[in-house]
Amino acid sequence: MGYLNNSTITVDAILTKKGREVLARGQNQFNISHFALADDEIDYDLYNVDHPLGTAFYGAAIENLPITEALTDETQMMKYKLITLPRGTQRLPIIDVSINAVNGVSGDNFQLIPSTLNFTGANANYGYTIVINDSNVVQGTVVTNAPAISGVYANPVAAAAGQNPGGMATFGPMTSTIATFIGDAGSTQQLSGLGFAFTLRHPSVSDPTARDINTSITIFGNETGGFLTLPITIRSTP
Repeated sequence: MGYLNNSTITVDAILTKKGREVLARGQNQFNISHFALADDEIDYDLYNVDHPLGTAFYGAAIENLPITEALTDETQMMKYKLITLPRGTQRLPIIDVSINAVNGVSGDNFQLIPSTLNFTGANANYGYTIVINDSNVVQGTVVTNAPAISGVYANPVAAAAGQNPGGMATFGPMTSTIATFIGDAGSTQQLSGLGFAFTLRHPSVSDPTARDINTSITIFGNETGGFLTLPITIRSTP
């Protein structure tokens, strides 16, 4: 990640692997029909109503913050999306899964069915994205489909098989969000999947000390931009 010169208004756009594939086909197949805005770089605590130069300078520190470059990994970029809500909205939509943490024993399975509170119909079209931060602790499968967006496969497995372009995508095991390279330490990977319901599994881990192992999962609303992070604690089996 780097920084852009914020002295001018800049749009820094990069294509994902799928975007490059579509662009290479030519014949006007590359057509951007959806986009999102986010304010990841902004620290609103810097808004200073006591600035000695007056109201025109309240946001000066914010306006001078560096702008980060675009990334192709959606789990690391645009975590704080901007949304437009109807006039008069008093509460923001929030993600809920009815639990505050996950505790289990290695080998257990459990299901998560996210919902969105405070806003009727929110995330009903494109569902949720779940991100597992440590595949050695938790692995997962998307069990309820969500539609692919704008003819782009939402799942690389379905894309490789040539299934369901632009329709209901077929989902299975979650896929790694970040490529691994020679020399990378360990086998830990971050996994993600898109859908309306998810089954998570704790891989069987044998450890004579029967110790706790920890990670977390984050669930994003694909339309509202809201997210929920759950801590996970798994007890290995002796």
